[in-house]
Amino acid sequence: MSLNEAKRIAAHRAVDEWVWDNAAVGIGSGSTVVFAVERLAERVKSENLQIACVPTSFQARQLIIEHKLKLSDLDRNPQLDVAIDGADEVDNDMILIKGGGGCLLQEKIVASCAEKLIIVADYTKNSKKLGDQYKKGIPIEVTPMAYVPIKERIQKRFGGNVKLRMAIAKAGPCVTDNGNFILDWEFDNDKIYKWKEVNHDLVMIPGVVETGLFINMATIAYFGMPNGDVTTQRSDTTT
Repeated sequence: MSLNEAKRIAAHRAVDEWVWDNAAVGIGSGSTVVFAVERLAERVKSENLQIACVPTSFQARQLIIEHKLKLSDLDRNPQLDVAIDGADEVDNDMILIKGGGGCLLQEKIVASCAEKLIIVADYTKNSKKLGDQYKKGIPIEVTPMAYVPIKERIQKRFGGNVKLRMAIAKAGPCVTDNGNFILDWEFDNDKIYKWKEVNHDLVMIPGVVETGLFINMATIAYFGMPNGDVTTQRSDTTT
């Protein structure tokens, strides 16, 4: 089974198990969420579901519109029943790295407004500890004027290497939907980190807008496997 098929079966099962009539749903970003929206549109059509969809990015908004789903926002739906999103990596403690696609701030805001955060991914995103699978580092969204001092402070405080993410098919850095830059912190994978404390310290640096560490947020993760099965991993700390 291809990675896309693995993503598809994970996303379809999550939508089937966590979306119901009159639900307000946060729509995440990334390649796996494409299949979640695909399945959601199928169910809306076949079951006549009334669903309000709140996007986490320009990409998610376009997917909602393309599939003729009801587009909403946090002004109209400040409390969501569920958010369905992907992840770049999920470790044994259900700590996530997100933001490989540059949408981490809005993804975290939407996830924080949802009663349940459901993660959909293929098997390559599952690891024992952060950094085992995802080698691009932890994305950190920062204000443009402060990226150099922030970069230096992170390297001095935590080690590793911090890079300014550069855009593709555009001269200069990647600019988020919020007009910010993204730093990718390639941390020392041989070092043991207390991620909750690290996240707290990072967000306290002036100019850091948000990090791609999602801690104690996900309820369950669905992983599409090469043999066509879907495995799940649940959090013991979320409610």
